[in-house]
Amino acid sequence: MKTQTIAGALLACLLGASALEAQENTAAAAVPPAAVCDHACLLGYLNRYLDALVKHDPASAPLARNARFTENTVSIPVGEGLWIGATEAPTTFRIVAADPVAGQVAMFGSMQAWSNPALVAIRLKLDAGVISEVEHLVTRQLRPESLPNLQTPRPGLLDDVPPAERGKRDDLLQIANAYFDAVEQDKGSVAPFAPECARRENGIQTTSNAPDASAPPAAGPVADAIQKVGQLGCAANIDSQILSYITRIQSRRALVVDEDKGLVFSFPMFVTKGDVSYIDIQGVPGVRRIPLAFGAGNRMAAEVFKIRSGRIYEIEAMGLQLPYLSHSGWDD
Repeated sequence: MKTQTIAGALLACLLGASALEAQENTAAAAVPPAAVCDHACLLGYLNRYLDALVKHDPASAPLARNARFTENTVSIPVGEGLWIGATEAPTTFRIVAADPVAGQVAMFGSMQAWSNPALVAIRLKLDAGVISEVEHLVTRQLRPESLPNLQTPRPGLLDDVPPAERGKRDDLLQIANAYFDAVEQDKGSVAPFAPECARRENGIQTTSNAPDASAPPAAGPVADAIQKVGQLGCAANIDSQILSYITRIQSRRALVVDEDKGLVFSFPMFVTKGDVSYIDIQGVPGVRRIPLAFGAGNRMAAEVFKIRSGRIYEIEAMGLQLPYLSHSGWDD
């Protein structure tokens, strides 16, 4: 090593520093840079992974030998959990965000697991041509009325954003983060919601529901109040204080940004301390107070934000209940 250093110094003296620099640059240019896995490439990895998943064959997936794998926040061996239960991959209901910059791809979809409908979020991270990280969120606790909304995604979640309406990566992340700020502050104006923004969680639409005169009356005052709050837009829904039982968002983990589609895929952890027994609803005529019986707990979620022209248009979310102060399995 010392001989090489002396030789380099002599060569610099003989050729001149600029000539040596040019020589080094030429040598570096001769080594091709590592190829970036683009949208199509990332989608290919996702499809290969899903194909292996439903075949219960981890060996056929492009997994790193030491791939890190969690399901519902718990580290388990590859080949267990959904690897055992998956019986049909997502078909008609599937939302995908591909992020060549981060080398990650995420999918939100409905599939069959243990021969029953399941809502899943899957995140894959690539490293040196193999999958180094796998994260599953799986829930089979789906209400019957949610299933019609889990047949096909809303078109806006699938369409590419026209170039003139596309946001830059940092701006998309900032807008997604503003949503979580709005939830923590109970103030809808903190986030840039489009007037027609609608949010769904586990297939249930929780905002922007049109009044349905043909629907049967709500069963009791609490159900009636929740129904009226659910007719509010995304911003007004937050302003009503309906989410004020959430103590804080422990982590937000906005990990996958698809600039072409205007999608940000996040894995937030909502914390509920359990010290709120009712909500005083604001700004909804005829609704004053909604009792709560949530208790202490965490909710691990996957949230997909569709952002166009600097505004949030669609939110598709799923979540599952966990013990109070649980961790995501990736907080380190």
